Amino acid sequence: MFHRRINIFTGNFGSGKTEIAVNFAMKLKEKKEKVAIVDFDIVNPYFRTMDVKKELEKKGIRVIASMYANTNVDVPAVSPEVNTLFEDESYTAVFDVGGDDLGAKIVSAFKEEFMKEDYAHFFVVNVKRPMTNTAEKIKEMIASIEESAGIKVTHLINNTNLMEQTSLEDILEGDSIIREISKELNIEVAFTSGFKEIIRKASGKVSGEMFYITKMIKLPWEKDFCV
Repeated sequence: MFHRRINIFTGNFGSGKTEIAVNFAMKLKEKKEKVAIVDFDIVNPYFRTMDVKKELEKKGIRVIASMYANTNVDVPAVSPEVNTLFEDESYTAVFDVGGDDLGAKIVSAFKEEFMKEDYAHFFVVNVKRPMTNTAEKIKEMIASIEESAGIKVTHLINNTNLMEQTSLEDILEGDSIIREISKELNIEVAFTSGFKEIIRKASGKVSGEMFYITKMIKLPWEKDFCV
């Protein structure tokens, strides 16, 4: 799942999309010389890729974002630096796109560029969130994001969790729902993701590869106590 040059991550607010996108970029860096991650989230002021810019750059990952990211200026601007990733094919790129169909509209502005690439479009699902807690809601969300983005979802990611309260039953419930969607929409399940100490119990019992992630994105109240 790490062989595509262009990797797009979408998902409803609270799905864990940004955490996964950041971890995916770090995993790519172990395999590729030049990796970039684009903060394409013009909707959510929290849980931004830019929150971990310094940590990513220390690992040699290029971070691209709007000049207004993590400021009080509410402008849905995109850095012109994004164009360089389509021109310089030596880069492997990760695009962290804002949640729901509104956030996905930014992808449509680069539809032609994406369509020229062998891209992967990962849709991240946490069935423990109100907007994605049933197969029907998830299918509706996928359809609306595809329509807004102008490109198809190619892979699903099961990121079902209740933070530290997550049980094996929760993960298996998510797998069951996502497996149903995968079969109906003919979209491959790429990963079951989560923190290793929580999801390793599901190894061999769920669809896709196991993708263990490290917590990188801090909650707003956690940032307040950082020193």
